[in-house]
Amino acid sequence: MKNFAQRTEAGILSIPAIPAPTSAQSLSDEEVVRRVTAGDADLFEVIMRRYNQRLFRTLRATVANDAEAEDIMQETYVRAYEHLAQFEGRARFSTWLTRIAIHEVLARRRRLGRFTSFDGQPERATTTTPEDAASAAQLRNILEHAIEGIPATLRIVYVLRDVDGLGTDETADCLGITAVNVRVRLHRARTHIRARVEQHGSADMRQLHPFAGARCERIVAGVMRRIRTGGAKAEA
Repeated sequence: MKNFAQRTEAGILSIPAIPAPTSAQSLSDEEVVRRVTAGDADLFEVIMRRYNQRLFRTLRATVANDAEAEDIMQETYVRAYEHLAQFEGRARFSTWLTRIAIHEVLARRRRLGRFTSFDGQPERATTTTPEDAASAAQLRNILEHAIEGIPATLRIVYVLRDVDGLGTDETADCLGITAVNVRVRLHRARTHIRARVEQHGSADMRQLHPFAGARCERIVAGVMRRIRTGGAKAEA
């Protein structure tokens, strides 16, 4: 494999993010996976750019802050790359990737001694502070505070179904719960969120936890750095 590393004036190795070819964007997930497993590691960047927004929103619905979500995103992509040959196409690639992300969340909770499965009891909802109410004048804050104010077991279902647009069965498959549970939790989540959002007027749910620009580039560059230098397995 060619050497992607470049030495800066300060003598520190850096690896620039190489934009994926425009033609590669039209490839299906399955074709990208086939080419990456055949040795074209650079194409893995297509997968990341395709799913960064969805994965970040999904993770942000389960963890405490943006930094933790980004950290788990990197680990998710690295694990996905390491096990890419195991993707058999029985489910959508997006579902397979989301399962890995959820597994990383649960594994981290076990390590930190705060394990709560997604089929267990809901966590206690957070309390809205006066500062939260004041900042809710902004559209994104209205959405984020409304959704973060419900239990995590409802929040993750709502994000997957109503924000990212996954179907009931796919959501159930991602979380390891039944389709009936998905429907029940989605109804409860919608009821709670609707009441909160209606206090401030209508809102576009696609504004929830935007993930683009420099943040997206940082994740892509970090994961590709680990892949290109062999760090994926070294840091596993």
